[in-house]
Amino acid sequence: MEYASIEREIHVEAPPEVVFEVVSRPEHIRAWWDAETDLEPMPGATGELVWGDADEPRGNVVPITVVVSEPPRVFSFRWTHPAGEEAVTGNSLLVTFELVPTGDGTTLRMTETGFRERGWETAALQAEYQDHVSGWDTFVPRIAAHAEQLVASR
Repeated sequence: MEYASIEREIHVEAPPEVVFEVVSRPEHIRAWWDAETDLEPMPGATGELVWGDADEPRGNVVPITVVVSEPPRVFSFRWTHPAGEEAVTGNSLLVTFELVPTGDGTTLRMTETGFRERGWETAALQAEYQDHVSGWDTFVPRIAAHAEQLVASR
């Protein structure tokens, strides 16, 4: 296995405008990713993704930087870079959501790249990659479900 990228594609019964909101707006990111954030969906914006619980509200804090925000077509960000460093190739992973109108809905294509460029030892690379595979297997369907729920409630 080369551990180069993770790709997921799913059909969402919601228009691209709604799906874009879901992948880019803090209030929706909280719903599908269980992460607190105040990130603004504009290129260059920086922030944090924060996962925690009652005992440790900031248990896991990960920096995030928006790279591309072209509503309602593309939203991408770099994340997992060391706190205090600028997110660049080699120190972060790049996640891209591409949204393509399909019938009455949207085809959502998610790609995450940059694993090999991090310079991790083989065991660490494999572990990080598998952790992200498992995560996206959970969260991409939750993006679709949340977007579809938004459409149904409007």
